[in-house]
Amino acid sequence: MPEKNQVNLKHKDRLFRFIFKDKKDLLSLYNAINDSNYTDENALIVNTMENVIYMSMQNDLSFLIYGMLNIYEHQSSWNPNMPLRDFLYTAEVLKGYLAEHDYDIYGSRLVPIPTPQSVVFYNGTKEEPERQTLKLSTSFQSKEKKGCMEYECLVLNINYGKNQELMEKCKPLMDYSILIEKIRCYEKRVKSIKQAVNLAIDDCIKEGVMSDFLKRNRGEVSDMILTEYDEQKHIENEKKWSFEEGERIGRKAGERLGRETGKNLVNELNQRLIEGGRMEDLKRACQETEYQKELLKEYGFNEE
Repeated sequence: MPEKNQVNLKHKDRLFRFIFKDKKDLLSLYNAINDSNYTDENALIVNTMENVIYMSMQNDLSFLIYGMLNIYEHQSSWNPNMPLRDFLYTAEVLKGYLAEHDYDIYGSRLVPIPTPQSVVFYNGTKEEPERQTLKLSTSFQSKEKKGCMEYECLVLNINYGKNQELMEKCKPLMDYSILIEKIRCYEKRVKSIKQAVNLAIDDCIKEGVMSDFLKRNRGEVSDMILTEYDEQKHIENEKKWSFEEGERIGRKAGERLGRETGKNLVNELNQRLIEGGRMEDLKRACQETEYQKELLKEYGFNEE
């Protein structure tokens, strides 16, 4: 039987965020995405806030650099609501930014704010393009007129074999992609996800894939991955339960609708007979009545 791991609800960090806590690696990631070559790590100001949006999944990385406010999210399951989530998160970060700099948004001077950039790093199993843009306007209810605002998320597929040029510019991102791919490969061959994680880590250490990092943080890395897998499984189970419950409710509603429709049909035919119908109508009404009785019996309703 596959080994079951308990979800650690107090666990705050996730592996993607843990890897890029080092400013050197985070600057490398920024340079790779923006095709820049900044070298001053001190210019990067991390301002990540925790537990702002969505269960225990806090925002992964948020930082300022040279007038850019960068919102980075890692997603292992497809989420079309990222523009809305990151828009709300950006608003929260900007509130803190305005307060920190004592800016007056009601004054006569233009308040300078950093330019937001939202990037989602996707490595789920659902097939997605290497690069795509999600827009907040896709969520707008009215499609007739253009709204007064827009917010865009750049989604980068970081599964192994995708976005090779980006990976080659940022080794920590490439190594992360390789580690996850190895875990998935071993998961198909061994009995437990814990065993798959340990084997993948062993391989990476032997092959020089963030080997120093894994040697120093092996226990934490393993715990993070197992927690993420359990959280993902929990979310998938919740979705499955919601679908099944919706299907059951829909089926019952359809049965009730069929019942009411049957009653209306019989009542209509009976009324037609009362108003002076022919013998053929009477026979047809009897047939319809018997049909409705059988239908109600089949769906488990008693005739009222």
